[in-house]
Amino acid sequence: MRATYHHLTLSAAIPRRLEADPDALVRAVEELHEARMLWLARAEAYAAQRRAEKRSGRRAAANPRPWWLRSWWDGPNRAWYDTPFRHPPLRLPEYVRRQNAMLDGADLPGCPDCGDERPPVSNSTGHGWVELCRGCAWVLAPCPCGQRHRVVPETPFNWNGIWRRAHMSDDGTPNPHWPAV
Repeated sequence: MRATYHHLTLSAAIPRRLEADPDALVRAVEELHEARMLWLARAEAYAAQRRAEKRSGRRAAANPRPWWLRSWWDGPNRAWYDTPFRHPPLRLPEYVRRQNAMLDGADLPGCPDCGDERPPVSNSTGHGWVELCRGCAWVLAPCPCGQRHRVVPETPFNWNGIWRRAHMSDDGTPNPHWPAV
């Protein structure tokens, strides 16, 4: 939710003061709605497939689970909870299309989430290292200990500040003084 909200404020250019551009909210809702329609279509198809599999005697779901059923805590997108501004730069419908393509077995280049093909960045866990995508902080190589670790944000943030769109200026562009506002 936090990363999605942050993404929508940037992609729809929602200004700090909504009165400055009320259409920004419409742009955000349209992007969210388009992604939701793609996700619902895929989720309905998956539900029908699982019902058929269960009728034929296959009770266990295939691995990996569909992207929308993965636990955010255990998933490689845990960084988006810890640092909600490190999310894929793709529009939400493109993100859903990419996830659906990988679910269908497509071997897409770059980061599984955003497609960024730059070398990963190493992040210390205190006793080991994880490799994160430079574009979205997706965990490309987990810590050798096998445990999931909290990703410490490069930029300190306050959720209330994000909710109030302190990272945006009054004209809908990113605030150049954030997070020191």
